[in-house]
Amino acid sequence: MFKAMAQCLKELIFLFFLAIFSKAAEGLKPYSRATVAPDAVNNNYCLSWRLAAEANNLRGWRTVPAQCMHYIEAYMMGGQYERDLDFITEQILSYVSEVVLSGDGMDAWILDVDDTCISNIFYYKKKRYGCEPYDPAGFKAWALKGRCPAIPAVLGLFQVLIESGFKVFLVTGRDQETLAQSTISNLHNQGFIGYDRLILRYINISPSNYFC
Repeated sequence: MFKAMAQCLKELIFLFFLAIFSKAAEGLKPYSRATVAPDAVNNNYCLSWRLAAEANNLRGWRTVPAQCMHYIEAYMMGGQYERDLDFITEQILSYVSEVVLSGDGMDAWILDVDDTCISNIFYYKKKRYGCEPYDPAGFKAWALKGRCPAIPAVLGLFQVLIESGFKVFLVTGRDQETLAQSTISNLHNQGFIGYDRLILRYINISPSNYFC
C-alpha cells in the first residue's frame, strides 16, 4: 500500500513539474535574441559608429551622434583611451628599437600636434565631446591659451625618438599668423623639446615660409 502511494506521489510531482515547464516554454522562440537593455543597445551602436569613424568609413559626418555622448565621455575619461594609446605606442617603440639609423641625418619621424602630441579634451568636453558642430573661433580662443596637456604615451615616444637620433617634425592645421607662438610655448611647457621643425598652416604665403 505504501509502495503504491509513493509511486502515485512521484507521478503527481512529475506531472506538476512537466506542467510548469510546458507553461514556461510557451513564450520561447527558437534562436530568439535575448532582451538587451537600452544602454547596451546604444553602446553597441556607438562602438560601431566609432569604429567606422576611426576607419574613415563614415561619409560627411560633422558631429558625434547625440546618443553617443556618454559613450565617448566614458571612453575618453574612463581609462580606455589611455590604455589604447599605451598599447599602440608600445608597438611603435618595439619597431623603433629595431631601426638602425643611417647616420646621414635623413632619418625622420612626423607627428601631428593636436590630439596626438597634446590633447584638446578639455575643450571638447565643453562641446559635449563632439556632439556640437566644430567652432573655429572657439577652438582658436582655446588654442591661444596654450593649456593643452601632453598625451603621456606620445610624449614618451617623442623623447625616445629624439634620444635615438631621429629628426622629428611636428605638423598642425593651426595657422601660423595667430597660433604659432602659443603652440610653440604650449609644446615646450609640456616637454616637447628638441624637435627639428614645427610646420603650421599658412594662408596666402609662399611655400618657402612654411617652416617655423
